[in-house]
Amino acid sequence: MGLRAHSSRMSLDDLADDVAETADDLETETFHLDAEARTELAMLAAAFDNDDPSALIERAVHALFQTTVDTGKLDFHLRANYDVTYDEYLSGMTYDEMTGGTTYPTDDGDRRYQF
Repeated sequence: MGLRAHSSRMSLDDLADDVAETADDLETETFHLDAEARTELAMLAAAFDNDDPSALIERAVHALFQTTVDTGKLDFHLRANYDVTYDEYLSGMTYDEMTGGTTYPTDDGDRRYQF
């Protein structure tokens, strides 16, 4: 998978590029599971009477993603690595861009009314 090395904070565009690239890579990716994960997946398949382990993996990813969003951990990690939140990613704009904060000069010598 092609995630970049995060030597410094990256932007919303970097995040969108990384997500798209990784999603493309995952279409052809074959996953290796360790013995513990294989046993756990087999137990879940038996419990849910499911012959398709990929459906259980999809459910597990959805559950992990939702928990990570609900607890704020996703935003924490996105802010640390890309300086954006999940809401900003979904909207395609940073909060500063949404509120016009990036369009006004911060120089005290050029004050303007900001509404």
